[in-house]
Amino acid sequence: MEVFFLESILNLVGFAVGITIGILSYIGFRNTGSPTLFRLTLAFFSIGVGFMIMWLGITLDAYVFDPKEPQRWIQTLGIAVQTLGYFFIAFSHTIKSFFPRSNYLRSVGILPLFLISFISIENVIRSISFILLAYGAIETMMSYFESRRKTAIFVAAGLAMLGFGEFLGWYYFVFPQSILNVVSISIKITGLGLLFIPVTKVPLTKIKFDENL
Repeated sequence: MEVFFLESILNLVGFAVGITIGILSYIGFRNTGSPTLFRLTLAFFSIGVGFMIMWLGITLDAYVFDPKEPQRWIQTLGIAVQTLGYFFIAFSHTIKSFFPRSNYLRSVGILPLFLISFISIENVIRSISFILLAYGAIETMMSYFESRRKTAIFVAAGLAMLGFGEFLGWYYFVFPQSILNVVSISIKITGLGLLFIPVTKVPLTKIKFDENL
């Protein structure tokens, strides 16, 4: 029961953080007219809504459905909505093509495919999330070495934390009785917090986010 309350609270916190960053991104879009900030608005709203769907799922499992037969499809829907948000984030910051230039970065995308069972849609969606976030984190870090912009560090660290959180979420699917889901959600919220830092500067300085990362 304690784990249920922790998951509920963390999902609500994730919803609040995601929606807050989405609102700030929208303000930045209004101030700058940047298409990238519009994509970021969609991204963070998607992530926030994904947290809300997952909160709804565990709440229904606890009070409406049979706890012994959880409705996994609701959780899967929430993860899918968040994955859409991850795509917009990675695309807005780093992805200029669908394939990295180096063979080493291509191997990052192949690695999760050895760790999942394609029988589960949730596993496939989490693997896609991990690929997007890992690629985005590495590419953003490489851009930092070229530009030396401090905001790139926060973006890279935020994407890396989100990716690690998704990986732990996959591991929780293998061991559902553990507290890994609580840890996963906490890490993802931390990642959002790191992404929050550069986003807050955009509406105030009217800098186009996509041109400075």
